[in-house]
Amino acid sequence: MNKKQMMQNFISDINIVSARCLRIFAYFLIVYYFYFAIVVDVDIVMLSVVLGITFVLALIPTFVVLYMDKSGKAYTKHIIILATVSIMTLMITEFKTYAFALVLFPLLIAALYFDRTFVLYTALLTSLGIFLSAFIQTYYKNLLIYEYSIEDSDVFVNMAIPNILLVSVLSIITYFVVDINSNYIDKNIETAITMINNEKGLIFALSEISENKSKLTGEHIKRVSEYMRVMAKAAGFDDEYSDKLATAAMAHDIGKLMISEEILDKPSKLTPEEYQIMKNHVLYGDALLEKCPGEILHLARIMAREHHERWDGSGYLGMKGEEIAFISRMISVCDVFDALTAERMYKKGWSLDDAYNEIVRCSGTSFDPEIVKLFTDNFDKIKEIHDSMPDKQIY
Repeated sequence: MNKKQMMQNFISDINIVSARCLRIFAYFLIVYYFYFAIVVDVDIVMLSVVLGITFVLALIPTFVVLYMDKSGKAYTKHIIILATVSIMTLMITEFKTYAFALVLFPLLIAALYFDRTFVLYTALLTSLGIFLSAFIQTYYKNLLIYEYSIEDSDVFVNMAIPNILLVSVLSIITYFVVDINSNYIDKNIETAITMINNEKGLIFALSEISENKSKLTGEHIKRVSEYMRVMAKAAGFDDEYSDKLATAAMAHDIGKLMISEEILDKPSKLTPEEYQIMKNHVLYGDALLEKCPGEILHLARIMAREHHERWDGSGYLGMKGEEIAFISRMISVCDVFDALTAERMYKKGWSLDDAYNEIVRCSGTSFDPEIVKLFTDNFDKIKEIHDSMPDKQIY
């Protein structure tokens, strides 16, 4: 993952938080409605229309975040700020002193994004909103929900200008706060990217050592990694998490580093004692990764420990059904399919159709039926990966 992708994910998370803030504000509009309907002499129809429009404006960001943009595109934050400024303008126009605190609302939302230019842009929009509010209060009083006794000439002097000055001063303060925090966040993102890249490099190196320890120089770990990526996306995980799972999947057999080559490359059937040693590679993998920091290495540890577990409980460790982690149920299918189709010193590789039929046959016994369904629905992609990564050489 590069810095641009991480920033997009970061902004996407902020979009979600901003949309949630506006949803919470929408709930407070209900309180506003009942307060003005009961305490203040207002036009109920106009009150209903104004708060209805405001309520819709407050929900627009949620609609955009949930249904139009889940990847942190730039336009989303602009829609959120436009909705926030519109709400502020409408509220201070209609409710005046009851809503003056809302002139700070857009700046608070803008500050979440740690973007200095965006803060200034928001301050400008907010000032325009305040000016528009004063203009409506002065020249379009028929649009107001209740009478206001202040003189026309005083609306700009007593309301617009002080609030615009307040927004200007606070925007400057916010600018410098955001500047400091954005630099801090940039450093944290760079550190996080370095850590992720280090995790990936470590996993790849250890996986290559594990795979090449035997006399086989196949592409097993790379194929399983790509199968896992396909399955993860099919399961609904986003690109970032799917990439992490694909990387972690490369270390599923890391415990074989602790198994002797005589057992790994034995051309004949293993003895019961040798088979027990071979089975222990899941425990060795768990132990090797136990104290490794980082999310990807944690995911790798889970898969290393559980990739030989079976849905019916007949696996290496006896785990059953949903006791087995979902990601381990996925890699189990990926690993078995590739093991069946790969040629080894002690066996010929199965055809893709035979391996496919075996996976389907074992649904509900060896494999989670839900995972098998993901596999069958995406088998064309699995075949493409298999054909594009043939084993280089078998000695």
